[in-house]
Amino acid sequence: MSLPLHSLRSQLILALGAFLVLIAAATAYTLHQLDERRHDYIILNLAGQLRVISQHMVDQSRRYLTDTPDDYDKYERDLKLYYKELLSQQEHFEKIIKGFEDRRLDVALTGRSDPLTCSWDGPSLSQLGNTAAIWRGFRGGLRLALADDPDGPRLISAAEYIVREGDALIDATDELASAFQRMMEDKLDLIRLTQWATAAAGLVLLVLLLAGLSRQVLRPLAATRLGFDRVAQGDFAHRVAVPANHELGAMTTSFNALAERINSLFRLSARINQGTSLDDTLGFVREEFSRFLPVDWLGVLTPGAVSREWLLERFDTHLATAAREGEIHTHAAPGDAPVLLDLEGEGSLVQHLHAAGLRTAVALPLKKVGAGETPLLVFATLDAAAYGPERLEFLANLAGQISPALDRTVVVEALVVAAVSGLAKLAESRDPETGDHLFRMARYSAIVAEELGRPADSPYSVQIDAAYVRAILHFAPMHDIGKVGIADHILLKPGKLDAAEFAEMQRHPSIGGEVLRRCEAQVNALGHSIFRIGAEIAESHHEKFDGSGYPHGLAGTAIPLSARIVAVADVFDALTSKRPYKEAWPVERALEAMRGDAGRHFDPLVIAAFERALPKIMAIYTQHRHV
Repeated sequence: MSLPLHSLRSQLILALGAFLVLIAAATAYTLHQLDERRHDYIILNLAGQLRVISQHMVDQSRRYLTDTPDDYDKYERDLKLYYKELLSQQEHFEKIIKGFEDRRLDVALTGRSDPLTCSWDGPSLSQLGNTAAIWRGFRGGLRLALADDPDGPRLISAAEYIVREGDALIDATDELASAFQRMMEDKLDLIRLTQWATAAAGLVLLVLLLAGLSRQVLRPLAATRLGFDRVAQGDFAHRVAVPANHELGAMTTSFNALAERINSLFRLSARINQGTSLDDTLGFVREEFSRFLPVDWLGVLTPGAVSREWLLERFDTHLATAAREGEIHTHAAPGDAPVLLDLEGEGSLVQHLHAAGLRTAVALPLKKVGAGETPLLVFATLDAAAYGPERLEFLANLAGQISPALDRTVVVEALVVAAVSGLAKLAESRDPETGDHLFRMARYSAIVAEELGRPADSPYSVQIDAAYVRAILHFAPMHDIGKVGIADHILLKPGKLDAAEFAEMQRHPSIGGEVLRRCEAQVNALGHSIFRIGAEIAESHHEKFDGSGYPHGLAGTAIPLSARIVAVADVFDALTSKRPYKEAWPVERALEAMRGDAGRHFDPLVIAAFERALPKIMAIYTQHRHV
């Protein structure tokens, strides 16, 4: 027989289970660490062997020097004894040091059935590097002392070298052993700390268990009455603690839900009025509604030019979906009430939602403020039974509160776009040779940005979202806004600029960046950000990937991504457009030139995205080209 999770008995079982899991985890960790200690003893033994080998080489060399060979027979004897042992000691020392450096000790060193993998802390690793360096230096010096002699190794010279330099090697092996010892003592301290922490956590868990029993058994009615009084006085953020009693628990749960809805409505009203963009408002609506209503996808659809057609204006979701802003979708005209959508029916939008795993969707007609047709707010969720009659009625009651905020943010966005367009036209009016240059290069830029962020493995897949592409589209035309600060006799000069004039012309990115940064500072003071990407584009679109551009000589990814994208679109349109000083280049010639400049003028990733998006770009080029 299963027990409900809200019962006191099930909570007690869960608490005891958590306690046992805590003890079991701590015990398993301690046993694992103790097993690791056996490995540590092997490591300490090998470190000790390094010290013994070092000391033995020194002692052996001292004895050899006191009884140096005085004839060939004794020398031959020492080659078989002293020299052979010296080589063996060097080989064993090197195997241990190499094993320590590789963090893998072979079975020949450990006597185990399998290799032993080691791990070092920082001090041990540092000392290991020092000891290895001293050993390698010592070994190299020893080889020089032995030298290549036709009559055989120079044993006396080698012995003198070992006696002279061996103490440093002994000290280094002592320090390495001490570092390993300290590391292992630290690990033992960690085991002791874990045991103390486990005991403390167990005690805390026990205290919490006793406190929970007290709250649920001894004080539930008093807490319920106090909570009801506070909510009744207007403290809608307060929640009544749900006691163990099933009936009382059901009542307080319903009361809490009511208080949460009221509180969420107040919070939603406050937050959506803070948004200056449709993205902000949709994000606030989805976040706040998710507190009491499942919402995994939220979109705004506005009426299209044809009956039953709707434009997907904007959407907010945490899911991957094929839906794209600006797409046209067909849907029956709703009435005044929310309508459940058939996600297995016809229509591109419902098919996109169904493909994303969403199982329930509802279209909420918004109450239009002012003239115009009614837009739709579409909620969708992964829960197949999420939107029952009570929730549909709840959404219908909220439509009047959501509509004004959405209308306001749409108007604000429209004003920003109009202002940006006006500023771009202001710059364009000072340079009359551009034709539809701003229109084309802005759309090229947006297409490339969307393509650059499309692959899942793209380094920009997170940075480039729909809002980023929209910003590129809006602000790309402002790339030359700084030209308003360039004198007419330079800007409109028909011939080639001299050095001073060209230097003055090169100031226009700095002028444009400064103008838009001042605009951004003004809106930042109001708590918003609008012109940041525009400032990046205006100031950096003449920077080059190899650092040879202007005004700051930025290179590589130090150049803002938006400026790298716009630079490619701007140059492509300039090359393929007719100017008084040149004819329009064929597209293939322009592409070939830009490919050659990938890595120098242009970001190679942006060039690659441009070529992938060429069919869409050519559609714009064909319809609006200036030749």
